[in-house]
Amino acid sequence: MELTYHKEGEYYLPDLIVPEAPKTGKYGMLRRKFLRENRNGTYTAMLLTGKLNPHLEEIDRQANEMMETLTAQMAKQEGVSESLKAENQMRWVGLMNNIRAAAEEIVLTELVYR
Repeated sequence: MELTYHKEGEYYLPDLIVPEAPKTGKYGMLRRKFLRENRNGTYTAMLLTGKLNPHLEEIDRQANEMMETLTAQMAKQEGVSESLKAENQMRWVGLMNNIRAAAEEIVLTELVYR
């Protein structure tokens, strides 16, 4: 990385460019926090080489896809369907909340906190 400078008055100031903030959601932010608190060397190296933001965006994308897939598979396995939703909404909501919690635990373990 080569720094360039520009002159303002009698001083030379570096031309610094602030990197664009990553377009991440919940899982990307959790991954950033995990890296910063538990893998500080990796976090710093990725930050300095410019690989952190693409990594966070990719983890967030993969985690969201995995959540959708796991939720659909688990709902099918448990027999949670639209007909159950129409018949007994409270039971459907309870089952879906349990399914989402289980799927999120898997996603966090497999992708975010590894």
